[in-house]
Amino acid sequence: MMTKGARWKQDFPKIGIRPTIDGRRKGVRESLEDMTMNLAKAVSSLLSESLRYPDGSPVECVIADTCIGGVAEAAACADKFAKAGVGVSITVTPCWCYGTETMDMDPAVPKAVWGFNGTERPGAVYLAAVLSAHAQKGLPAFGIYGRDVQDLNDPSIPEDVQEKLLRFARAGMATALMKGRSYLSIGSVSMGIAGSMIDPDFFQEYLGMRNEYVDMSEITRRVEEEIYDPEEYQLALAWVKENCKEGPDNNPANIQTSREKKDKDWEMVVKMTQIVRDLMVGNKRLEELGFAEEALGHNAIVSGFQGQRQWTDHFPNGDFHEAILNSSFDWNGIRAPYLVATENDSLNGVSMLFGHLLTNTAQIFADVRTYWSPDAVQRVTGHELAGLGQNGLLHLINSGPAALDGTGEQMEDGKPVMKPFWEITEEDMNNCLQATSWRPAAVEYFRGGGFSSDFLTRGGMPVTMSRLNLVKGLGPVLQIAEGYTVELPEEVHDKLDKRTDPTWPTTWFAPNLTGEGAFKDVYSVMDNWGANHGAISYGHIGADLITLASILRIPVSMHNVAEEQIFRPRAWGLFGTKDPEAADYRACQNFGPIYK
Repeated sequence: MMTKGARWKQDFPKIGIRPTIDGRRKGVRESLEDMTMNLAKAVSSLLSESLRYPDGSPVECVIADTCIGGVAEAAACADKFAKAGVGVSITVTPCWCYGTETMDMDPAVPKAVWGFNGTERPGAVYLAAVLSAHAQKGLPAFGIYGRDVQDLNDPSIPEDVQEKLLRFARAGMATALMKGRSYLSIGSVSMGIAGSMIDPDFFQEYLGMRNEYVDMSEITRRVEEEIYDPEEYQLALAWVKENCKEGPDNNPANIQTSREKKDKDWEMVVKMTQIVRDLMVGNKRLEELGFAEEALGHNAIVSGFQGQRQWTDHFPNGDFHEAILNSSFDWNGIRAPYLVATENDSLNGVSMLFGHLLTNTAQIFADVRTYWSPDAVQRVTGHELAGLGQNGLLHLINSGPAALDGTGEQMEDGKPVMKPFWEITEEDMNNCLQATSWRPAAVEYFRGGGFSSDFLTRGGMPVTMSRLNLVKGLGPVLQIAEGYTVELPEEVHDKLDKRTDPTWPTTWFAPNLTGEGAFKDVYSVMDNWGANHGAISYGHIGADLITLASILRIPVSMHNVAEEQIFRPRAWGLFGTKDPEAADYRACQNFGPIYK
């Protein structure tokens, strides 16, 4: 595993806890000091024990030095937070406080307020007052209020409050982790795909990110001038030969490449993997080799590789480096995934980034390729769909960028899962590798050769598919579909898979249906999907994605998340409560991008 210092050059953002208090002295404030500060400490403990940074270390919290009873203490807290690198703010209080004097005024920091539900002091009154101030000042904040009354001396955090604190903190931390990072575009537009037409205004204004660009010829230069670690290359090549089994060549015999060419392709794709990683995050070893500039990297939290067609018509395709870098392991062992979008589809890359930052797990990048109705499956295969897939399936498949974690070969309690890297065992890693074969690339698509990963995702995993789209005049819009992976009988899968390209990884996906709108049936999900790609994350994380989108002021156009799980800033309700989807659009348009 690369260390935090090598891969994450800046410190991770922290969560700031702001204990606010009634500022009246001579009895009122004094009676509340311990209770208020203890609430802050309890929230800090909950978050540090429950959440982790991308390197696996616990999230760090910073508590104001004193309770905040007025503007002087609010300013002192803001100064402390700025020096400590706080990127998320949570205010806690059991009592009335002076709203505009104690509130967090930083417009670029996601913020929430927990008003303790107790009868002895009016915490709920302050919560309502300060959230009103946040709305009036254009600084939307999340309101957290427990459903049941607590005693003032009760130090526990109710489960419903915990759920909202954690949901907000996960989304807030994802927002803070993106800020100041880069999307690295390697190459330009792939085959006219709109998602690879990089929109720098979107990245800057909505995500706080910058855009970095290198031509694909930079990979050629680094290969030819040997700007990579030669010792690591030998280690990597040996590991690949031992662990990455080559599958059969499906190309017609007259266009199959020679054994010599395939061996050269393996050497090239391993170097490409090293180089793309080094372009993203740098590599101190390059400085030792005399390449100080190249050693710095581009501070990229996510990247995209154009590949098709200018590269792949001549060189081996990018499937290997995309699949390996997106996975949670390589020749250096088990480590956090890098994120690389195939075809430089930056919008799907951002969708992957959202899922990764909320879960710390690897992501599956796929075409949303085919809707298979129950009737069509039965006509083609004679098989009657049942169980999770009884209403039809979406065939998620692409030419090889899906993380090997997506095999579903990581196990927990006898069930397939996708784990954060720090929970992955050597056995998990080896099972994923053994379940994957590397098929010589389809030469009709990839004239330069290369290898595509081929695996079949195990069924029964809860997953969430998402996609960010840009709409002229509207801006970014997010789509979300929770569902499950589905396992088909081998002969049924083979018949369906061979109708497309069987050398690519397949995930059979059944979205959860609501009977209404875009989730009336599986066909409607396919028919309403906004682009040809989707990002698939382990777990049902739709609610977290909705919270994150609201922080970033990105409306959600379709989702199948239960209404009671939706958590947005309190001001969203002021744009209408009868139709939350329409209110979301109005609120996002009104407040505008968080960094504009």
